[in-house]
Amino acid sequence: MDSLYIKNRLALIDFTKAYYDSYEELLSSSDFRAFLNAFLDDLKDSDQVLYTWVMKKGEDREDIIDHLIIILKYLTVISYDETAALDQKDVPILLSLVEKAYNYWRNLHRFSYIYSKNGSGILGSRFISSDMHYNELILGFYRLCQEKLQGHRNFVYRQLQAGTNASLFMVRANTALPAKYDALKKIPFISKVMMRSPMMIYLDHNKRLGTFTETKNDPMAKRHNYHDFFCYPILVGTCLTFVYFHKDFMASAIGLANLFEFAPPSLWDKKPQCIILFGIKDNRKDTDYYYDEENDIYVGKISYQPVIEYFGYFKKMALTLHNLVMIKKGYLPIHGAMLKIRLKDGRTKGVCLMGDSGAGKSETIEAMNKIADLIDAQTVIFDDMGIMYEKDGTIYAQGTEIGAFVRLDDLDNSATYRDMDRSIFFNPGNNNARVITPASPYNVVISPHKVDIFLYANNYDDKRGISLISDVKEAKEIYVRGRRYALGTTNEVGLSETYFANPFGPMQEKEMCDPLIDHVLEKAKESGVLLGEIYTNLGLKNKGHGGIEIAAKELIKLISK
Repeated sequence: MDSLYIKNRLALIDFTKAYYDSYEELLSSSDFRAFLNAFLDDLKDSDQVLYTWVMKKGEDREDIIDHLIIILKYLTVISYDETAALDQKDVPILLSLVEKAYNYWRNLHRFSYIYSKNGSGILGSRFISSDMHYNELILGFYRLCQEKLQGHRNFVYRQLQAGTNASLFMVRANTALPAKYDALKKIPFISKVMMRSPMMIYLDHNKRLGTFTETKNDPMAKRHNYHDFFCYPILVGTCLTFVYFHKDFMASAIGLANLFEFAPPSLWDKKPQCIILFGIKDNRKDTDYYYDEENDIYVGKISYQPVIEYFGYFKKMALTLHNLVMIKKGYLPIHGAMLKIRLKDGRTKGVCLMGDSGAGKSETIEAMNKIADLIDAQTVIFDDMGIMYEKDGTIYAQGTEIGAFVRLDDLDNSATYRDMDRSIFFNPGNNNARVITPASPYNVVISPHKVDIFLYANNYDDKRGISLISDVKEAKEIYVRGRRYALGTTNEVGLSETYFANPFGPMQEKEMCDPLIDHVLEKAKESGVLLGEIYTNLGLKNKGHGGIEIAAKELIKLISK
């Protein structure tokens, strides 16, 4: 029974179906044959000379694989002296073939998983050790073959991630989903995740296209095949969300572990506020959501298509559904970032920066880290999305994510390396490369934090520093207009406008959001919250010659006054 699934650059290893303790078991398995088949397909495109040499060793593909397996088995049992029995003309080519196969394997995005119906017992306690042993098995096998073919032991050993990039433990969950969602109830839930970080993910797509729109067509009204789906349960802010995704998108889905709080099993028997169906094979290109009014559940659906492998589809659909839930409850979603800053004189200030993708929110936070002489400590409450509301005359804000999903191009190198050991990188070295790194503990993110300064991040005007606005109507016009210079992180390019700089909920529910915006801004002015614009200059050529640094310095001065 095959336990290895390879498609494009993804490899999934099901330890529940098969597990190998020795080289002999590994080499005799159908999984190893499947790997060699995939490797030879890749070799045909990547190294025609080596592929031609391999093809001369047998009449057809199966004969070739049989021959290669016999050679590899031979290498595992002979001594170093006995390698002389091999045809010496073939030894350098065999060594090259072993190196090519090993590099092909390591360049795949590799994930192991174990499934347990009852979620307890020895499987749950040993899923990490099982994966560690698998890593040692693959690394040991490669080294053994490589050293035998080169004729001596290595002098330098590198402990690489030869087995997997991550391991998952899955269980069957008893959920409180209404009867209409019965088709989802057999989908296994991910209950534990072990990641080997830093993790490097390379995907063909690194940009989100279009927006999420409401549909009146209930996605649960049609029958879909959920056989190859997993569920990752998360807390988006305080919203319980079940993310059901097709296994082909595992390389992106793993990013959820760094960005959102994991929803523990104690919550699985609660009715979720949001459900995401990611990778539905319906021959469509839908990125929409449906409100199940009878059960009070928002259901997001994203059709199976190559472009959705970009992690932004996971993240933004989750935030859109969260924001729709919050709007209904009377909270105002804020597309921005918030810092809680403690000055060296003991005072604390809450600073909220608002703006669409590429406006410079995260970059301003990072710049403040470098020059904050007057700051004793700063805590990131949210890096992309939060909610704002008034209570007893005071404006508060809360966050949604425990991590940050930011562009590498806009981060200082020191920030990238500082958190590297805990990070997941998407397409490093390419345009719009991203990193997901943990930012703040969940209990800090969802706690209410008083807002003292609320600024719009302006990345398009050739101005410097900060401009405060005393007139609420003037401030609302700027916030609601949501203007920014798009940097190509989505399908937008150039100067654009988005309602309240938030295409993830408020734009879809303008009538419900307008009175919330009026109420928050009016109460903010009454309670002494500073309103205005901060000029990041990110949309200008050369990023405004240090505009971010100037803005950060002005913000620190404003906070300290």
